[in-house]
Amino acid sequence: MLHYHTIPVTAFQQNCSLVWCDETLKAAVIDPGGDLDRIRAEVARRGLTLEQIWLTHAHIDHAGGTGTLARELGLPIIGPHEGDRYWIDGLPQQSLMFGFPPAEMFTPTRWLHDGDTVQIGHSTLDVRHCPGHTPGHVVFHSREAQRCFVGDVLFAGSIGRTDFPGGDHDTLIASITGRLWPMGDDTVFIPGHGPESSFGRERRSNPHVRGT
Repeated sequence: MLHYHTIPVTAFQQNCSLVWCDETLKAAVIDPGGDLDRIRAEVARRGLTLEQIWLTHAHIDHAGGTGTLARELGLPIIGPHEGDRYWIDGLPQQSLMFGFPPAEMFTPTRWLHDGDTVQIGHSTLDVRHCPGHTPGHVVFHSREAQRCFVGDVLFAGSIGRTDFPGGDHDTLIASITGRLWPMGDDTVFIPGHGPESSFGRERRSNPHVRGT
């Protein structure tokens, strides 16, 4: 069974998530934007073996620590979709712009596409390409745990920004309604910022997507 623990990192309080298989204790980290010492300490505290880095998208608060962590621990970088290549290439500029520590450059070991899967231990998650916040944004859906790690596509009571380069509001709404809602109202999602919610709750109450 898949387990997870969320660690808010960086001044942006980005929800970095550790995910692991409870049978093997093999783990992946989703969106290590920074505060790598805190992430490594949590891995050690839980007795996990960190084997992969998964990225939803390449904004600095989600991807800023990726290159350093991959280099230090010899980890493969999985994701995002190659539509975010220009965001990865621009990470050093992003770090200067937003006052983050210098971000190391990296090339993902594997780009992800809609319909792909990722695996950690005995747990397999489905990948859905959900552009709109960024062109290459992906989400990770665990059917067994009824959880989805959605990055900055959807929040409790809100949706992702679309005013950055490559963002598009209509595309984001289409991603939410066409890719997230079919996962089921009972699916709980872990957003890139703020508290968890469920797709059903957001369909009923989120003013940006209510009734869609």
